Amino acid sequence: MAQSVLLTGAVGRVGEAILADLGDEYEWRLLDRDPPTGDHPGEFVVADITDDEAVREAMEGIDAVIHLAGDPRPEAPWDSVLTNNIDGTQTVFETAVDAGVEKVAFASSNHAVGAYETDERTPEMYRAHDEFRLDGTELPRPGNLYGVSKAAGETLGRYYHDEYGLSVVCVRIGNLTKGHPPIDYERGQAMWLSYRDCAHLFDRCVKADYDYEIVYGISDNDRKYYSLERAREVLDYDPQDNSARHD
Repeated sequence: MAQSVLLTGAVGRVGEAILADLGDEYEWRLLDRDPPTGDHPGEFVVADITDDEAVREAMEGIDAVIHLAGDPRPEAPWDSVLTNNIDGTQTVFETAVDAGVEKVAFASSNHAVGAYETDERTPEMYRAHDEFRLDGTELPRPGNLYGVSKAAGETLGRYYHDEYGLSVVCVRIGNLTKGHPPIDYERGQAMWLSYRDCAHLFDRCVKADYDYEIVYGISDNDRKYYSLERAREVLDYDPQDNSARHD
């Protein structure tokens, strides 16, 4: 019998990428505050992630959660990221524990470590030393309040793993675009994540066994700011795409 998976923020770009390849792979329960605009697999729940009771009901009978919902704007103001990204994520973790869910894959972001790129020393390290790559062991260094909210979500995941034994993987998603990487944008190419690799990565987040992990969500690009080593080792992530093939 297929695993039951709750996908929050289902109508966004990441949700679109996941469902395009994995629509038939799981018993889906999709949650979003916006109603669907087309066909979708499984059950659809129209609810806000900050609605504790609605999230609690959506969590019933679920084996794993892919938590994408939140304000995705890098320039989002504090009142929005506090409510939608931090309070909403805490609600997901809390209700997952209460419902006996086995694992949660949390959509974090490259913005949780964005200040490494604005530090005047760090870009030179990128340019001069190809082997220097963030690997998930570094401390968060958010470059905006959105990044702060994602770092907070990672810390919430750490707490719910340590306190309640919930399996949590935080995926620091790079630059997700459909079809091909950004043109004439080196940074975007270095952190490109294809739709195909995105779906495969979150599929592995559902299927693999882990405790608490932080991994980077990018394709296997020739030029990388982020290491894929942990995603490969822990999740058996095997990305197929490479931004260099689109030059």
